[in-house]
Amino acid sequence: MLLEQIEKANDIKQIDKADYGLLAEEIRQFLIEKISVTGGHLGSNLGAVELTMALHLSLNFPEDKLIWDVGHQSYTHKLLTGRRDGFENLRKFHGMSGFPKRKESDCDCFDTGHSSTSISAGLGLVKARDIKGEKNTVISVIGDGSLTGGMAYEALNNASQLETNFIIILNDNKMSISENVGGISRYLNKMRTADSYLDLKEGVYNALRSVKGDSAITKIRRLKSSVKQLVIPGMFFEDMGITYLGPVNGHDINGLIRVIKEAKRVKGAVLVHVITEKGKGYGPAERHPARFHGAEPFEIETGLPKVPRNTPNYTDIFSTVMCKLGQREENVVAITAAMPDGTGLKRFRNMYPDRFFDVGIAEEHAVTFAAGLAAGGLKPVVAVYSSFLQRAYDQILHDVCIQNLPVVFAIDRAGLVGSDGETHQGIFDLSYLSCIPNMHVMAPKNKWELSDMLKFAVAFDGPVAIRYPRGEAYAGLKEFRAPIELGKGEWIYREKEILLLAVGSMVKTAEKVRERLREEGHACSLVNARFVKPVDTALLKEAAKEHGLFVTLEENVASGGFGESVRRSMDEMGLENGILSVTIPDAYVEHGNVELLKKELEMDEESIFRRIRKKLEES
Repeated sequence: MLLEQIEKANDIKQIDKADYGLLAEEIRQFLIEKISVTGGHLGSNLGAVELTMALHLSLNFPEDKLIWDVGHQSYTHKLLTGRRDGFENLRKFHGMSGFPKRKESDCDCFDTGHSSTSISAGLGLVKARDIKGEKNTVISVIGDGSLTGGMAYEALNNASQLETNFIIILNDNKMSISENVGGISRYLNKMRTADSYLDLKEGVYNALRSVKGDSAITKIRRLKSSVKQLVIPGMFFEDMGITYLGPVNGHDINGLIRVIKEAKRVKGAVLVHVITEKGKGYGPAERHPARFHGAEPFEIETGLPKVPRNTPNYTDIFSTVMCKLGQREENVVAITAAMPDGTGLKRFRNMYPDRFFDVGIAEEHAVTFAAGLAAGGLKPVVAVYSSFLQRAYDQILHDVCIQNLPVVFAIDRAGLVGSDGETHQGIFDLSYLSCIPNMHVMAPKNKWELSDMLKFAVAFDGPVAIRYPRGEAYAGLKEFRAPIELGKGEWIYREKEILLLAVGSMVKTAEKVRERLREEGHACSLVNARFVKPVDTALLKEAAKEHGLFVTLEENVASGGFGESVRRSMDEMGLENGILSVTIPDAYVEHGNVELLKKELEMDEESIFRRIRKKLEES
């Protein structure tokens, strides 16, 4: 196998040019086989194989710097830098990350995981290079979906002033996670389909190769620019002062090498527009690119999951309730940032297209847009992953909460999410939301409570955030369904001695801990907190009379979380009961199976039981 000849960075340069196509096939087959076992980001990686090969054939690692936006498509890069064996434990605890990691290889120059960041990071590396007097090449790869993010344009605006080389590769596959939307998508589509421009451009290149002399070359380059202005409306990048090369076939390795070579000669920022196909080379991924963005382990022959999902997850419950609310409440509207499938809003979009808004990868805009909708008399629900909502913190604080506008934040993937690691763990939302005045923060214990909370939030006159975890929706405790009241917790079991005060997903764990404690003869109460903000101080005061130890449980970092809020409330009320907070340490949590991570973080049933018993022994 050709792939076995690549043991370290730059080994690809020893492969015969005639074998480039065969190597690309081997890489695709390798990725399909490995990801079918481990799961991972398949479609984006299959689409970027030839592009990555061309970059490695054109660069010298680790001297040259390659920044991947988000990093979903970095698997081939990992292969070509000698990390083939790491795919056995891809995205597993202590295994190889699914994203670029500086600590993993000196060929990964910048950690990524969220979109629209690569141009900013690349520009910083360019300036560092120039100040230090170095001569390396810096290339930032960004997808067309990521170009809907405003940060990319802030970086392009600065990059246009460069007088030294900086290459931006626009990997254009017409997709982010779901299909792209908006003006940038339409603009790029015009460039993709401008056949007359492509034909003329080829003629210009042929002329450049056949005509000698600086004067002739200058005239031809001017002609080429004129052709661009005539055939492609606006020439957005050129008008900004960024040289534009393309569109280029992203699956033609030799053509890519030629254009990268040309881009390296530009004294300034240059954007190379590369057209690729997400999921290329694997039929199921080509037909269903969104499904294979982040794939669970699957059967290669069919592309179907190895373990079919038979029970609804929290996203499914949210989807169903939103459709029902849309039918009952004409003012309810839904907003997503490029994730109608991932957030469960696809059905709502199909049923109520005029009340559904996909703003692209632009969380900041999504939140302020929602604020405008609310100010106009509508009831906007912003569906977003926890780790992505933190990108819009200023907008939540400034545009929603200062005005006390009735915007609902449906926060999916809250808490530990597993295999995507540090950049995707939703372990900060309770902290960054709870400190904002006018914000109300809730978390459901099970699938029925998510439904009840969403209905409560839509009827509430003010900002509300509901955070719920990834994975199967808990169906237990269905007999406990007291009406939702603002700032009120729910007694599940009421005894004495120990009070377990659990938030959302931790109620299920607290049930099991309570059983263990009662088996050892301890009386133990269980409260479903429901509201993280405001804290139910009346419940705390009442419980303090009969419980010597309070145990708070939350899937959130300790700093600024629910446990701290409870402790502060108890101090303010002069309550001197013992308190133990079960939280995630103030640290970034790596990738791995969620249950394994909980055990490592001492948040599983056994660890919590042991910690409580130790606390009791000390008191």
